[in-house]
Amino acid sequence: MAELPAEARAAIESGALAHLVTINSDGSPQVSCVWAGIDGDELVTAHLAPDQQKLKNVARDPRVALSIEFPTRNAIGLQHYVVVHGRARLTEGGAPELLRRLAQVYVGPGTRFPPMSDPPPGYVMHIAIERVAGYGPWSD
Repeated sequence: MAELPAEARAAIESGALAHLVTINSDGSPQVSCVWAGIDGDELVTAHLAPDQQKLKNVARDPRVALSIEFPTRNAIGLQHYVVVHGRARLTEGGAPELLRRLAQVYVGPGTRFPPMSDPPPGYVMHIAIERVAGYGPWSD
């Protein structure tokens, strides 16, 4: 398992949208914007609907990548970003709780999310980090 650099960890926890790439059954990429968080050494995302293509893809092939663009730039103006390659696993339940936590960062403190009284348990995607790439303070 690869370690996520501290600067990348801080950027992910700042609420930058992540682009999650999974692999369709025909080998083509499927890309979704997701809220990403950190749980220990893993990245986590939450999904309420069980029929989402990204969940079907991960159940069949756990290889994923996430790209996250940071608001910071280097001295000559190049934007920082991180690409995380890993293997995902799905656990049933816990999605509303994770979404509530992530909404405080992505939407703002005090946000009520999901905006329904009795959300389904959904799924949490846990991504074990295998490789970290990109351009940022850890690679300058």
